[in-house]
Amino acid sequence: MKKQILFTLLIAVSFSCFGQSKTSEKAQMSDQLTMSVLWYQQSAEMRQAYYQAYNYAKMLVDNKLETIKTKRPTAVILDIDETVLDNSPYEVLLIDSGWTYNNKTWKQWTDQARAEALPGALDFVKYAKDKGVEVFYISNRNVDELEATVENLKAIGFPNAEEKFIQLKEETSDKTERRKNVTDRYEVLVYVGDNLTDYSEAFGDREADMGKKLVDEKRHELLNNFVMLPNPMYGEWEKAIYDNDYSKSDSMKLELRKEKLIR
Repeated sequence: MKKQILFTLLIAVSFSCFGQSKTSEKAQMSDQLTMSVLWYQQSAEMRQAYYQAYNYAKMLVDNKLETIKTKRPTAVILDIDETVLDNSPYEVLLIDSGWTYNNKTWKQWTDQARAEALPGALDFVKYAKDKGVEVFYISNRNVDELEATVENLKAIGFPNAEEKFIQLKEETSDKTERRKNVTDRYEVLVYVGDNLTDYSEAFGDREADMGKKLVDEKRHELLNNFVMLPNPMYGEWEKAIYDNDYSKSDSMKLELRKEKLIR
């Protein structure tokens, strides 16, 4: 409770330091998060979707352990945010404050190390470890969040909550090299994440069709290797709406959100 109160105060101070009140566009951007965050936090459907996804991940692990022929050790790679840890309370604070994501307030949230485990996540990683499969976490949290990330994972009881199994962002959000650090040494059975780029950077810069054609082309590969978790709050899908350009103004983003709706 003390951490939560402190975080709320820090958020208030941060916003006052920006030297401006909520703009109408920014307030609209923030308020539009409400339904997606409500679904994420309160819907039974979200809970079932996570249980179902992680159960499918177990099935993939079991199937590959029975069928692959390799002398290399095996591993699974998971993203962290909205994959194993629930950061939706941070989104709520943005809604309450009428603001949008920024690195400063995000770090104030992660420094608390109080995100909870998502449904099925802890059970899956323990299952993998019991099968002799190593667990790695590759996240686009910044490297200065490592200590708090380890603390958070460890407090919940996640296996491998230590630096050598956690790779965070240093210079680029492209996870290709970080994944290669694992695939050079291990046979990776399954990737789990809430963004397609948690599997391959090929899904990064999406074209006019928002990347759906590429998903269709690679659907069999994805079904065999990647477990997709639902995240309606943020992600590469949102960036695609803004023509892969987060630097657009809030007013332009609001316009593009409506423009991309299918009528």
